[in-house]
Amino acid sequence: MSLDSLKSRIPDYAKDLKLNLGSVIGNSDLPAQQLWGTVLSTAIASRSPIVLRELEPEAKANLSPEAYTAAKAAAAVMAMNNVFYRTRHLLSDHEYGNLRAGLRMNVIGNPGVDKVDFEFWSFAVSAINGCGMCLDSHEQVLRKAGLEREAVQEAFKIAAVIQAVAATLDAEAALTAQ
Repeated sequence: MSLDSLKSRIPDYAKDLKLNLGSVIGNSDLPAQQLWGTVLSTAIASRSPIVLRELEPEAKANLSPEAYTAAKAAAAVMAMNNVFYRTRHLLSDHEYGNLRAGLRMNVIGNPGVDKVDFEFWSFAVSAINGCGMCLDSHEQVLRKAGLEREAVQEAFKIAAVIQAVAATLDAEAALTAQ
């Protein structure tokens, strides 16, 4: 199970995804922990068993145990936060924004890894889950921490490609099972 194995599963009609997957992971200038934490957290967020099974072993091999756990934690907490804050934002009654969330998010304050990396992974997961409020919040933290726009963009490029690969492979699996 690996990046190459995942790429080999992508059908010919989605060749661009295969090329992009190799590029966003194989040619990334991101530090290894940011890269592989982003790969793992977005693979989880994609909800694709195929993508997760293929990418998780390589991510685990490239991350410390603490970073591996933190990347999974980013995917978990953002799965909750993205639904909550996206809904709050989309409601026409803006008074919900004045109510206390009352949801535990302790891992954000103490993720066990560099906070910038955790924010990076949270940002990438938020891209997959489509929460504009969370995207804005995490992007501001990343920019204040000194990350350039090009680095921030790498997070959502990875998210976009992994999500597209997940959608394509899961659709192919469903069509093949018919």
